[in-house]
Amino acid sequence: MNANLSPVGSDNKHAKEALRLWLRLLACKSMLAQHVRSKLREEFGITLPQFDVLAELDYVGKPLTMTELSTQLMVSNGNITGVVGRLVRDDYVERLLSPTDRRIQLITLSEKGKKAFKQMALQHEQWIAQAFDELTVDEIQQITEQLT
Repeated sequence: MNANLSPVGSDNKHAKEALRLWLRLLACKSMLAQHVRSKLREEFGITLPQFDVLAELDYVGKPLTMTELSTQLMVSNGNITGVVGRLVRDDYVERLLSPTDRRIQLITLSEKGKKAFKQMALQHEQWIAQAFDELTVDEIQQITEQLT
């Protein structure tokens, strides 16, 4: 155990401030995620988990198995199944059979999904930028460095 750590319940100012910072970061993350969730639903009719699947498929640039998607997104296979099902229904992604094992489904962006995701990603970037409008680029870089 680190000698600088104090027992729970101590009056160590560092520990209390660290906990306060952690709680503030969680609150900020929750507020920003809720804002993005609302905007995605309003403007594109999709959920944040659906956006995350589209983003991952766009990022890797190749079809992924359901297991690979769930691993990359750190969610259960059960959760990813429902999300992908809705994306297939709305023609944002396609299910393909693996050429080497027909029991395995590969998930890939459809043409509609590629076009839609580009629009969503641009808008997402603007929403995040607007959330930090009151900070200068230097301040954003300083905070990022301090949190790294």
